Amino acid sequence: MMKRVIQKLFLGAFVICIMGFYCFIAPASLDTHSELLASCAPNIKVWNNSQSIREDVACAPKLNLMFLKTHKTASSTLMNILLRFGEKNQLKFALPDSSNDFSYPSSFIRTQVKSYQPGTCYNIVCNHMRFNAPEVKKLLPADAIFFTIIRDPAELFESMFHYFKAYIPQTWRIPGENQFKEFLAHPNRYFNPKGINAFYLKNLQFFDLGFENDLDAGDPRVQQGIEYVEKHFQYVLISEHFEESLILLKDALCWQMDDLLFFKINARNVTSVALMSPEMKTQARQWSGADWQLYRHFNATFWARVEAYGRSRMEEHVKELRRRNAEMEAICIDGGRAVEAKDITDRHMKPWQPIGKASILGFNLRTDIDQQYHELCRKMLTPEIQYLTDLGVNLWITRLWGWFKDSIIQFWMSS
Repeated sequence: MMKRVIQKLFLGAFVICIMGFYCFIAPASLDTHSELLASCAPNIKVWNNSQSIREDVACAPKLNLMFLKTHKTASSTLMNILLRFGEKNQLKFALPDSSNDFSYPSSFIRTQVKSYQPGTCYNIVCNHMRFNAPEVKKLLPADAIFFTIIRDPAELFESMFHYFKAYIPQTWRIPGENQFKEFLAHPNRYFNPKGINAFYLKNLQFFDLGFENDLDAGDPRVQQGIEYVEKHFQYVLISEHFEESLILLKDALCWQMDDLLFFKINARNVTSVALMSPEMKTQARQWSGADWQLYRHFNATFWARVEAYGRSRMEEHVKELRRRNAEMEAICIDGGRAVEAKDITDRHMKPWQPIGKASILGFNLRTDIDQQYHELCRKMLTPEIQYLTDLGVNLWITRLWGWFKDSIIQFWMSS
């Protein structure tokens, strides 16, 4: 028992040091003088998209994109799609510096962008950030499409709790074998809104969107926040209906079906997923009431878009996307399925793992891939950290933390 307490105290002290160090090195302010803002012209390349939903219409793909990457919502899979699209079209990414996010959880400012210079034109922003609309808009041309993705807060809370709880000191004092169930039953007993990383425990999606996370569902600021999101984001995708979301996005951006191909990045081993009773789901939605209001609103608008698109038409295109993805799985993935981290032979393909059990699955690349598919297969299977490194981001902070997490903390916890 004493050993466990010492371990938690040690980990807590280190987390506090890391957070303090991170805040110290993160840019804290902007120059107040006026500066030239990005003024990219929209790309005017036009091609006939034979596989488009507008089968016989010439179509100009949208190339200027802002994707707010929210936590635990299939956003890493969508980010992989965007990274491949950007590389394919030789677009300019606004990438973070030193880490894989924009100094999260601090609010985004444009000087957090790697090698930022006033007036630089960027086409795509897609890394984790805490959204700050005025700063983001100063990076992108006026025709940029803003979109994000959200998830049922009950499912999100389960995923978040088990992934991040080692980073949230206030969860360490929850008694019993099932800390997750105990927290949901008595959240106010354990939640401290001012605690380290407390934003992970309540209304995480609202927090990612730039709002306070401790709001209750009836607070008028929740409805104001929803209206703000509606004003700044043209599209809000739904994680539980990922393929339908991609088809709607394809329609909006005038992309090809090939641009949507994906494998599930950062999927969890099913053995690490806690079952939730209907009562627990209700408790989670009530606890993250702002997120639940957000989700209900944009789930309704999402299905209104599906109806406008046409249900049968949607089913047809989802079926086509699944068929194409299945073909790529057979071409690219050794064994045709995801495997545990210990079974991944290529270190470059190993996904980032949370503290504790290695629950995130990854893939082995087939060794007999036809040359025409080799590059695409490798990019589709490359985890976020490695992909950003390939794009030239020096992730020294992320790698330092990864080394400490995997070498020191894991050894300490297992000894």
